[in-house]
Amino acid sequence: MGKQLKFISWNVNGVRAALKKGLMDFLVKESPDVICFQEVKALPEQVSEDWPSEYNQYWYSAEKRGYSGTAVFSKLEPVSVTYGMGVEEHDREGRVITAEFEDYFLVTVYTPNSKRELERLTYRTQTWEVLFLNHLKTLEKTKPVIFCGDLNVAHKEIDLANPKTNVRNAGFTIEERQCFDRLIENGFIDTFREFEKGGGHYSWWSYRSGARDRNIGWRLDYWCLSKALRPRLKKAWIMSEVMGSDHCPVAMLIE
Repeated sequence: MGKQLKFISWNVNGVRAALKKGLMDFLVKESPDVICFQEVKALPEQVSEDWPSEYNQYWYSAEKRGYSGTAVFSKLEPVSVTYGMGVEEHDREGRVITAEFEDYFLVTVYTPNSKRELERLTYRTQTWEVLFLNHLKTLEKTKPVIFCGDLNVAHKEIDLANPKTNVRNAGFTIEERQCFDRLIENGFIDTFREFEKGGGHYSWWSYRSGARDRNIGWRLDYWCLSKALRPRLKKAWIMSEVMGSDHCPVAMLIE
């Protein structure tokens, strides 16, 4: 029985705001082997806190200040780390970090939101998602892939509280859901659904109208992996009790 590794992904909706709401206590208490953040909205030098020294830190901030951005903190030192997908015009928002480890790649992603009125839907589904899947499949030619993050889509009706009224809203359009279908068709596994088939499990809630207290939410945050890694997957869960953002962390154990 090998050592189990704990992975956590969290859209913190501003890392500086999350630190004021207990992020550091969470990190120390949970002590994940790897934690991936999305929507950090900061440069590392804008964060004055002393992070736990056992973590190697990799930040990828957007060119636009206070917007988007990702980070990976890992107790395991990667073989290499790359930023973006290698296409400059799509890499200005700091959305993808790839860390290569001995026997897999780890990718964290903050998928573009299609926005109100779906103004970014075409860009997201016809350009960005195509590039991202290509990035994953290119990596997979070398070794299996784990990817996580805020994918900004509720895949099926079971993944949001009010599917009927959200059919043409960002995050639940047919086009976005088909992009997630393509990830599955290409051999990636939605780890949470390997363990939990039921509804009522969400990772994001609007700040409005007490949505979180009433659990009127969406499942937008995922851990996915190549089929080759399925035998090593031991657990995947949503940490819905953890506050500090409009998203909660999602976690996974692999052996």
